[in-house]
Amino acid sequence: MSESLSVASATPELALNGIEGGGTSVPPPSPSVRRKRQGSGWRTNLEIGLLSGPAIIVFVVFVIVPVIVALYYSFFSWKGFGPTNASNFVGIANYKWTLTNIDFWKSVGHNGIIMVASLVMQGPLAVLVALLLNQKMRGRSVIRILVFVPYVISEAIVGIGLGLMLQDAGAINTLFGSQVGWLSNPKIAIWTLMFILTWKYLGFAIILMLAGLQGIPEELSEAAAVDGATYWQIQWHIMLPLLKPTIKIWAFLSIIGSMQLFDLVFVIWGQYIGNIAGVSTMAYFMAGNGRLSGQLGRGSAIAIIVFVISLIVAMAYQRFVLSRDTEGALTEPEEE
Repeated sequence: MSESLSVASATPELALNGIEGGGTSVPPPSPSVRRKRQGSGWRTNLEIGLLSGPAIIVFVVFVIVPVIVALYYSFFSWKGFGPTNASNFVGIANYKWTLTNIDFWKSVGHNGIIMVASLVMQGPLAVLVALLLNQKMRGRSVIRILVFVPYVISEAIVGIGLGLMLQDAGAINTLFGSQVGWLSNPKIAIWTLMFILTWKYLGFAIILMLAGLQGIPEELSEAAAVDGATYWQIQWHIMLPLLKPTIKIWAFLSIIGSMQLFDLVFVIWGQYIGNIAGVSTMAYFMAGNGRLSGQLGRGSAIAIIVFVISLIVAMAYQRFVLSRDTEGALTEPEEE
């Protein structure tokens, strides 16, 4: 009897006509039940709209609209004031100027170096320190705070302080009695920048890795220790594989941050020295050849190109890296 009832509930036609051989039928849902289901669906859509509406409005106003406005101004030789009309319409001349400028492609290359070097230098170091700080030890909380302090310091303060210390006649060369051009030598300046970025943002990576480690049940490592696994075997075969989603998220944030780097370069090297020292980035190039030179139309074109490059990188990472973690996470709604 229970089997025939379940089959009848799952198959409306059999429920109406009766199950062959069982003689049991289930009546269709009453109109009140159907209205209740429709009402619940309407309320769900309303709740989704009310909760996501403000975020969508903010995204459209502060992301979509500025991109559209920048796209419009990129076709004009606009100084930042006055109307735009046929007299200052230049078409795709700003895009041609940018894409044929060797300094722009050097900036793209610098962003690529910073992106790869950040992943190689900060990633393994952050994982190693996080694994060590995840163990019970004295002063662990104090060490975590000290590690995170550089990240919360303003980029302007870091840039001014380290910029003064790393000058040719600064504190570093005076302390070691050297004459190294940390900021002026093109062969050294990019690695000086990487040292500053690692010191500044390593704490964020460590805290993010620690948060991922906190989500791993301790029973797994305890069971492995009981089976005779050593400390490093537990870290390599249990902790690191379970930490991969966190590492991927951090890598994505690091890549996006590397593509947008501007403030530290501008504060330390200034408006013109960055190109000579070989540390200019796409955002630095955009600011120097756009707003600071009074060519906002050209700067808008550079901004659109940088936006497209960043979007392609982000979508490629999402497609080939992050999508593997979301496969199977979403399920289709059950049909009623």
